[in-house]
Amino acid sequence: MTRIVKKPEERRKELINAALELFYTNGYASTSVESIIKKTGIAKGTFYYYFSSKEEILCAVVENILEEVVKDASSVASIKDMNAMEKLRILFTAQSSNKSEAKRMVETLHSPENRALHEKINVETVLKLSPIVTSIVNQGVEEGKFHLENVLESVQLLLTASQFLTDSGLFKWSQEKYVSLANATGCMIERTLGAEKGSFDFLTQSIIKSETGGNDNENNI
Repeated sequence: MTRIVKKPEERRKELINAALELFYTNGYASTSVESIIKKTGIAKGTFYYYFSSKEEILCAVVENILEEVVKDASSVASIKDMNAMEKLRILFTAQSSNKSEAKRMVETLHSPENRALHEKINVETVLKLSPIVTSIVNQGVEEGKFHLENVLESVQLLLTASQFLTDSGLFKWSQEKYVSLANATGCMIERTLGAEKGSFDFLTQSIIKSETGGNDNENNI
């Protein structure tokens, strides 16, 4: 049998994709290095050439998941001749190009077996997106739309709070409670950034629609 030789980056990508699929199917906690090796059909030594542990391939999986998100956010932030509010609107209301895959990922992350994967994604999302969002907020400060100090820290707190508290998969919020939290999130962002009241209504609507499928109560927005 002819031995198939793949380029290092191709082999690494194959391992990451196999690990992600197993995390989806079995959960991170129940996925072993051996199962990843078996799925890809490689030698154990080959796996450890690329990754020293399951924890390390977890980091690679998360980086792979967030790669496009960060790339798209950076592209928005670098647009010339566009004000900060419009950039934030594009950034936070952008829809996934693959909604079924996004839904599958959310459902997978909410399973108890994927607690480690979920936490890692939450942390990396804040760390990778906060500098990008900060650059946009700083632009808004220069434009006179936002009024605040400690911009980076404020953005990190906002991203962490909104991402964690409005996760109905973690808290099992009722739809009524979720709508209330979404409204509170918009107000919190406006007050923290020193923005004009109602500036972030678009974000409130986006949060509600993403969770309720568009069945939001317009009187609550």
